[in-house]
Amino acid sequence: MSNLYSKDQEKLRLVIPSDGAMYQETLDFLKDCGMRVRRPSDRGYVGQIVSIPSVEIVFQRTADISSRVEAGDADVGLVGYDRFAENRIDDSEATVVIPNLGFGKCSLVVAVPESWVDVESMSDLADLAVIFQETNRELRVATKYPSLTRKFLYGHDVNYFSLSLLSGTVEPAPSMGYADFIVDLTASGQTLRENHLKQIIDGTVVQSEGSLIANRRLLAESDAKKEIFKEIIERIEAQQLSDVYCRITANITGESEAEIALKVTSLPKAAGLHGPTISPVYAPDSRSIYSATVVIPKEDMAEVIDHLRKIGGASVNVYSPSGYMFNQDSNALERLHSEIGFLR
Repeated sequence: MSNLYSKDQEKLRLVIPSDGAMYQETLDFLKDCGMRVRRPSDRGYVGQIVSIPSVEIVFQRTADISSRVEAGDADVGLVGYDRFAENRIDDSEATVVIPNLGFGKCSLVVAVPESWVDVESMSDLADLAVIFQETNRELRVATKYPSLTRKFLYGHDVNYFSLSLLSGTVEPAPSMGYADFIVDLTASGQTLRENHLKQIIDGTVVQSEGSLIANRRLLAESDAKKEIFKEIIERIEAQQLSDVYCRITANITGESEAEIALKVTSLPKAAGLHGPTISPVYAPDSRSIYSATVVIPKEDMAEVIDHLRKIGGASVNVYSPSGYMFNQDSNALERLHSEIGFLR
């Protein structure tokens, strides 16, 4: 393992999944952010981002990514938040920079057999644990997440249980007699149902999706790595913003730019991020027409379009940002600055 990681201090080492469910999703996400990964072979441990040669990609098992960043073997990583939360060390040098990258969404949940008709909540499970304990038995729980499971169960007064740590498929454990219930990841709940399990109503341990994590010490020690990481963050946030916002343009008749601006902003949502952009349209019939453009959240699109039509808007066009939308401020960078003085 000593030769696995480059020691070139001018390069930023980004560790990502080498296989499994998160592997292709991570590659697709980076590609969508303009950071296509080149991997020499399916068994290769080191690759690169084509558009940012100063980034060295290191491929690792998903279960090991958090510990690699914690230990300082890699500067930053892309990993499911569930893995980071399970493996994190208190007061460590690793931190979550962006927790919600938008891919790999799932939930870590408590699931019990469907035949347990009287067990619907965590309080019901706590009562059952007491009943088992009074008969000299302990509830048996199977999981791949022992730390999160123990903390969650104890936090809901389920105090009597034994834990089986499994490395393979968890869902069949109750039907095979290995456990009484499980704590495992689910996205749609389909696999739980296929194994005759049901999710406890208040039994969500953690919501998870792809996350960007970083080693604070390594970044604090290198201005070069800070600049590289800043570019990665800005590309990610630009791609995320492009999914959230759209640009709407409409031609509106009026006497002046100020009059059109007042009409548009009479609906506050139509003001967009920074107010409308108004410009004259040189109509052949000498009418006074202005083009109004606003950038708004996509969820407000229907309401804003209806408003523009009501104030006389014609030729209403909707555009999505072409791939990326760069904002002036970055929440992720500001958070890092507060932790390690990231910004210069």
